[in-house]
Amino acid sequence: MSVEMLTVSTKGQVVIPSAMRKKIGIEAGTQLAAYMVGDVLMLKPVHIPTDNDFLTWLDEARQWASDAGYKPSDVAEIIDDVRSKKRRQA
Repeated sequence: MSVEMLTVSTKGQVVIPSAMRKKIGIEAGTQLAAYMVGDVLMLKPVHIPTDNDFLTWLDEARQWASDAGYKPSDVAEIIDDVRSKKRRQA
């Protein structure tokens, strides 16, 4: 774990050291999620998937389903089963 001392400006801004930014891929325009647990503040980069990322994941999911023996006609029954299980748990 690395520790750096930061100073908060009058506008509430801080500068994240460049080595830390580079290590986790933060660049200008990167969105960060801020989490607070007690007196601990954590920042985590939020990387929004691109359309191509989504299409890649969709292809991977389709291939997995095909390899597992699922057919498109099975989807409605699977959704109904999952919803039924959730209702019973509630």
